[in-house]
Amino acid sequence: MAIIHDAQLHPSKSELLIEWLPSQPWFQGAAATLVRVGAYRFDDPAGEVGIETHLVAVDGRTYQVPLTYRGAPLAGAQDFLIATMEHSVLGRRWVYDATADPVYLGELAAAILTGKPQAVETLAAAGGGVLPATVQLASTGTPATSDAGLPDLRCGVPSTTGVITNVPCGSVNFAILRELDTTGTVQHEHSLSARWDGQQVPVLLAAAIAA
Repeated sequence: MAIIHDAQLHPSKSELLIEWLPSQPWFQGAAATLVRVGAYRFDDPAGEVGIETHLVAVDGRTYQVPLTYRGAPLAGAQDFLIATMEHSVLGRRWVYDATADPVYLGELAAAILTGKPQAVETLAAAGGGVLPATVQLASTGTPATSDAGLPDLRCGVPSTTGVITNVPCGSVNFAILRELDTTGTVQHEHSLSARWDGQQVPVLLAAAIAA
């Protein structure tokens, strides 16, 4: 369960993306015109790291932008730090490209390989309810009773070729799509896909490939 606070953010998430996206080799278009089509979250089992993936549309293209929000810098990940953000409830947050964050990668592995569901977003305010999901995930994974079937997640440095970021993690490589094929023609045997409002054909988000 992801706890969502009624908070002020500086910069806002949209401002952060508008500033960062143009510097990425896989991005094309005018970032200032981006439209958020949805987002989904994973749960950090330790409850420390916020894990949120944004889906944004820009100039007819749809991009996937996974982020993690941390209360302190992530050691060794300076090259993947996007910005710091002031959160009116949680204080300063360090925002990272999640493809380099081991907490995100662990939850992505669980989602793809065991079908672990996305986080349910619940308002923190007294009497707050559950927020409706704007993205519906689907996994090819087989539910597991433990994490014993997950790969060694001592992951290497992400590398991006074209619109795919590849992350080697022991016996598995994770391919994370940056630009999404909304025709739904690209699929994979071990994968995570999504639908959202106006997108009824499942779209591949990420895949696990044997190293």
